[in-house]
Amino acid sequence: MRISIITPSFNQGNYIERTIESVLNQRGDFELEYLVVDGGSTDRTLDILKRYEGRLQWISEKDRGQAHAVNKGLRRVTGDIIGWINSDDRYEAGAFERAVRVFRLRPDCRWLVGRCRIVDENDREIRKGITRYKDYWLDRYDYERLISEDFISQPAVFFRRTFQNEIGLLEEGLHFTMDYDLWLRMGAKVDPVILPEYLASFRYHAVSKTKSQLEGSLAEAKRICRRYAKGERRILFRGWLYRMKIRVGYRFLDWMRG
Repeated sequence: MRISIITPSFNQGNYIERTIESVLNQRGDFELEYLVVDGGSTDRTLDILKRYEGRLQWISEKDRGQAHAVNKGLRRVTGDIIGWINSDDRYEAGAFERAVRVFRLRPDCRWLVGRCRIVDENDREIRKGITRYKDYWLDRYDYERLISEDFISQPAVFFRRTFQNEIGLLEEGLHFTMDYDLWLRMGAKVDPVILPEYLASFRYHAVSKTKSQLEGSLAEAKRICRRYAKGERRILFRGWLYRMKIRVGYRFLDWMRG
């Protein structure tokens, strides 16, 4: 079984090597294809990528944003199983082997969702309360709740190539919630298999989109909720409540951290 990993990248020279190592250090009974799609970085990213030539594939050219970069990767990779991880996040050791095992044992599994930690610039785990909250709802997966709040962590998701071909590419007009929209399109077809193990870590730092552009992300989440709720007031209210919790929670945690 071949697993293909895509990393969209732009000026993440401070972190991308840790991302790359977390991919290339995976071990198990699978074939790995790794593609980095860089948007024309001007920092040291390209120097780092050149050091890994022969162990990964990479391209560097201007693109129209993260969703466009991932879509370019989806069109190029050839694996049976696909995942993507941003250039400041990382996979947990053994993540690919655990995911591949599920796909082998469960021919009915079309997409898989695992757990995800949150780490800071120095790889220290932070915001454990948010992780526990997401884990709670992940263990109680419900499509209607997913419409109102995104409790799925993007780097901990893997899906069959055949399923992605059926669902289609990311919506390139979305700059923050392209993954959330994809989960809802997938979930409308079939529930994911939930793997209660940590497969990845999401990095929260000063220039990450989640931190620096929180309001833009929440505005897109509102649009996505409205699109899939189809006027159901209960879901819309739950979505509003979720966005309020995010605003208050993230501001409180930032204040606590100083």
